[in-house]
Amino acid sequence: MPQSGTPLGPVRILLVEDSALDAELLVEQLQDAGLAGEFIRVDGADDMRTALAGAPFDLVLSDMELPGFSGYEALEILRRHDTKLPFVFFSGTIGEDAAVKALQEGASDYVLKHSPARLPAAVARAIREARTEREREHAERELMRSQRLDCLAMLAAGLSHDLRNILQPLLIVPDLLSTYSDDPKILRLGAVISESGKRGHEMADSMLSFVRGSRKASETISVAALFSAVQLLLQGSLSRQVRLTVEQPPEDLLIEGNYTEFQQCLINLCLNGIQAMAERGGQLTLSAQQTVAADGRDYVVLRVADEGSGMDEATRQQLFTPFFTTKASGTGLGLMSCKRIVEAVKGRIEVNSALGQGTAFELHLPAPAIDEWVGAEDAAFLDGKGSRILLVDGDATRLSLLGNALAAQGYDPVMAPDGANALQQIASDGLPAVAIIDEDILLLSAADVLAVLREAGFEGPVIRLREPGRQADEHDCTATVVKPVQVQSLFGAIEHALGLRD
Repeated sequence: MPQSGTPLGPVRILLVEDSALDAELLVEQLQDAGLAGEFIRVDGADDMRTALAGAPFDLVLSDMELPGFSGYEALEILRRHDTKLPFVFFSGTIGEDAAVKALQEGASDYVLKHSPARLPAAVARAIREARTEREREHAERELMRSQRLDCLAMLAAGLSHDLRNILQPLLIVPDLLSTYSDDPKILRLGAVISESGKRGHEMADSMLSFVRGSRKASETISVAALFSAVQLLLQGSLSRQVRLTVEQPPEDLLIEGNYTEFQQCLINLCLNGIQAMAERGGQLTLSAQQTVAADGRDYVVLRVADEGSGMDEATRQQLFTPFFTTKASGTGLGLMSCKRIVEAVKGRIEVNSALGQGTAFELHLPAPAIDEWVGAEDAAFLDGKGSRILLVDGDATRLSLLGNALAAQGYDPVMAPDGANALQQIASDGLPAVAIIDEDILLLSAADVLAVLREAGFEGPVIRLREPGRQADEHDCTATVVKPVQVQSLFGAIEHALGLRD
């Protein structure tokens, strides 16, 4: 019985046979043995090429001699089309030499017509071996991709660290311009530089966030601004056949998350829609609305809809499977990344699609509380009044920039590049009013430095500089400022710690 091993399920077999009666008997024999599926008969080279160009087959079963055509020619046609598809000869004329030649040229097996009992088992074995080989190759490809991702993670870690150092001045210096100039043109220029630095850092860190699965810092995002950015970035990807329609949401429609990640997510979904309409054209629509779920919570629904070819149920079930793709050059990682981004903010992603009727992706995202949308850029810095600040940071560029920023704002900064130097500074200059300690300092850890400070009598507030996504130890610090450090966040934390601002 061919079904003695792993069940094959429905199969699709191409019969190369000139006799309709022989083909009918052959099909009955295979079906009686438990092989169910679709059997297509051809008797010439052109018909065979046409059949192979359609839906894929599981196996080709061929006679050796046909009028004006031969089994060897059929095997050659198949190997030009697919080098892996199994091919079995079933003939009454094949001899030992011919059988050996057939196997050497790529046939999977041969069965003599006067010994037909072996045919179902030979067919089933050839199909199972071909499927096993495809699964093995697929597993090897996934392993190679996984190994490339591991290498990418190491490269991304180094790249992210170096670029953060390079971009740090773009995040700190523009905020200081307000202390030196009231010129609105200079302040606007500073805002542009600061925004560019922030987005540049997030884009560099996005790759690291994906390969490590880390949780990036969150912010409140205007959906209207997000849509405008996506519309601008898509202009070069639209063909003449595809029309982009952006239904602009109200300015007060907000979501909570990482701006760069959601921008990449929407662009990914839009590009998928554009590619789905490559042949027939159509309209790509980007829209958003606020809804109330059954649990009473407010949600913002971002919708990307296309009029493309659509998907069947089998494809929809695998959409978010790692490395699954229907594109010849696809990686199978884009939609998985979108799903991770949405679920990271406690949202969900839904897909509605049907063959020939287009596809719509909906991102259901929890709406932020109204009082969360407070522009930090509107806050004015207060005079530090000479308060001594211990600043311990192993990044020389950031240490210098933050030290100058603190001094310009009226504080008395005591700067140290590592834990040991910080303790020497305290021994000579006395205890500070506030300690700002980077968690990645050398020689002594941040916890060790803080422990020595406490033993020396320091009872003031502690502000830690922490990488995004790292868990905070609430018992050993007053506040946390996420890196890359922005002057607004740092000054706000200091002012609250000192009681300068309620």
